[in-house]
Amino acid sequence: MAPHDNDLSAPSASRRSFLSLSAAASAALAFRIVTEPMLAHAGRRNFPKDGIRINANENPLGPAASAREAAAAMIPQGGRYSVWLVDDLVNALAEKEGVRAEQVSVYAGSTEPLHYTVAAFCSAQRSYVTADPGFEGGMMTAAAIGAKVVKVPLTKSYAHDVKAMLAAGPDAGVFYVCNPNNPTGTLTSHSDIEYLVENQPKGSVVLVDEAYIHFSDALSVMDLVKAGKDVVLLRTFSKVYGMAGLRCGAVFARPDLLEKIDNYGGGNFMPVTAMAAASASLKDAQLVPERKRINATVRGQVFAWLDSNGYSYVPSESNCFMLDTKRPAKAAIDALAKQNVFIGRIWPVWPTYARVTVGTAPEMEQFQAAFQKVMAGAVTASVGAVPSWGELGGRGRKLDGTAVES
Repeated sequence: MAPHDNDLSAPSASRRSFLSLSAAASAALAFRIVTEPMLAHAGRRNFPKDGIRINANENPLGPAASAREAAAAMIPQGGRYSVWLVDDLVNALAEKEGVRAEQVSVYAGSTEPLHYTVAAFCSAQRSYVTADPGFEGGMMTAAAIGAKVVKVPLTKSYAHDVKAMLAAGPDAGVFYVCNPNNPTGTLTSHSDIEYLVENQPKGSVVLVDEAYIHFSDALSVMDLVKAGKDVVLLRTFSKVYGMAGLRCGAVFARPDLLEKIDNYGGGNFMPVTAMAAASASLKDAQLVPERKRINATVRGQVFAWLDSNGYSYVPSESNCFMLDTKRPAKAAIDALAKQNVFIGRIWPVWPTYARVTVGTAPEMEQFQAAFQKVMAGAVTASVGAVPSWGELGGRGRKLDGTAVES
């Protein structure tokens, strides 16, 4: 039989119980997976064709030319599951990162394994500990399965406060570290994450989300995965690779940890076009450094403009940043939308800040012109309800450290 024959009895297809119908997989249907696009577009699903969409941390450059060509060439195979492509992509990722294939699983994006990790390691007895502000998806899964959600303020330098996280989560099942952080785009040092790993409670895992790491100079924690630590590492092709709409991501961990996560993920069936595009992207040695350079250049130009005009923001090493609107941020978001510029959402802990994605240079020039009008009062909008996760019973803290209700 040919090694790429579409046969579920083939060894490559049976890796980690390809068609397991575990109780955990059934339980996964009990909660809704909350993704970045769901959160970004919660209040608006349709945009004008000429709208400046800098609200969802998408890469405006889209897939690389090689990825587009590979995806187009794969379309004729779209009538088949082509499950062997999963193993091809796993092997390519393992080779690139210097890990064993048994330490890699691929998913349609990195959000699914994020939620499955929370479901696998958190419970009514094991809490979920995260930064505040931080990506909300894991919090919502934790709440859905009855796990306590513990939100810990960032440090004064906007890093994860790992010592405070440990103190707040002696019963933790998962410590979630997004690095660079979403929404702030700020970094937590490798040494701090290593301290968290070495001091975490027995039976817990440190879930490190490196969705945005390629935009920064941050050190990956792939070395901790290689060392067999209690670390689950997420990566995605949605950001620097520009494949958010194609859906492709990966999770790296010890095989025993992956098995618990994959029990929720089922067979890991993937879009064949996404797998082809991802594999092609990995072969392009110039793609990541070139896109990192482009993003850093545009981001630097925006920050220089904000500085020159006296506007406040959180310095970022990613493709997004938090912008101080000096008023309830919902009003600024609505006022910008009136000018066809659509920025990101609000985190209740920082009610006067909104997240802005770094777009193309022309897009950011339009954002700057629109924002200047808003700050000058030339364009206003009524203040609506600030989206929150109040239904989860969460609490946050203002920048001065005082508690606020979500």
